[in-house]
Amino acid sequence: MESTQEAPAGVAERNRPRTAERALGFVQQAWRPVALLALLFVAWWVITATGLVQPYLVASPGDTFATIAEKSDYFWEHTLVTLWETVAGFLLASLVGVVTAVIMVYSTTIERTLYPLLLFAQVIPKIAVAPLFVVWLGFGVEPKILVALLMAFFPVVISMVTGLKSIDPEMLQLSATMGAGPVKTFYKIRLPASLPHLFSGLKIGATLAVTGAVVGEFVGSNEGLGYVIQQANGNFDTPTLFAGLVIMSVLGILLFALVEVLEYFVLPWHASRRIDAATTSL
Repeated sequence: MESTQEAPAGVAERNRPRTAERALGFVQQAWRPVALLALLFVAWWVITATGLVQPYLVASPGDTFATIAEKSDYFWEHTLVTLWETVAGFLLASLVGVVTAVIMVYSTTIERTLYPLLLFAQVIPKIAVAPLFVVWLGFGVEPKILVALLMAFFPVVISMVTGLKSIDPEMLQLSATMGAGPVKTFYKIRLPASLPHLFSGLKIGATLAVTGAVVGEFVGSNEGLGYVIQQANGNFDTPTLFAGLVIMSVLGILLFALVEVLEYFVLPWHASRRIDAATTSL
């Protein structure tokens, strides 16, 4: 005779698959921005459909997406150029920013020396210095990559410095007591604890790198989304101008999402905690 025992409620709850919970958490996180985006799209369509503004000032959604479809090869070619400049600038900013942050944390003298310079470089409008980069480096991709690097560098280095300094001093004392040297303490304690802060800076830097690449293309370029937008503005081609803006926005969102996915796999404990918190929120 078989006897069946029901698992306690708490055990059954813990043993349930987490896929549905994660899907629910994603929906709860995403529906608000999606709803806002839908409202903005409807408002855009209403404003253009009712004639509140002239078509040469604001292109309609239909004309914008029709232009993207008609000139798909044209936009694809220029999008790849901007994507390459953005990714190159972002990766360089990430590498240089992390190294700079580590040096600043381990050397008070260097930190006090570099911090004012970083603030000074950050407050200078990049559109003002971009022409100098064109003069120095020419009309190739180098000035655009440099502007993208400068745009993404500051949030990366500041976030990494904050993360490396947020370690509980008692953890560092315990590590030293157990005989761990500076290198081992860095890899075992400081670096893992700083990664959530770093990824926050990387997500900001990814979107700013797109802006930096386009700003560099505004100044001097014959390719890229910045060039497309500038040419469309000069020709009063509003649908093409809006199409370039839409593609640029989508590019920034995709890069942000890519960093978000990377964070999920690198820091599963951190990502799961955010999702669990979202499932309990209204």
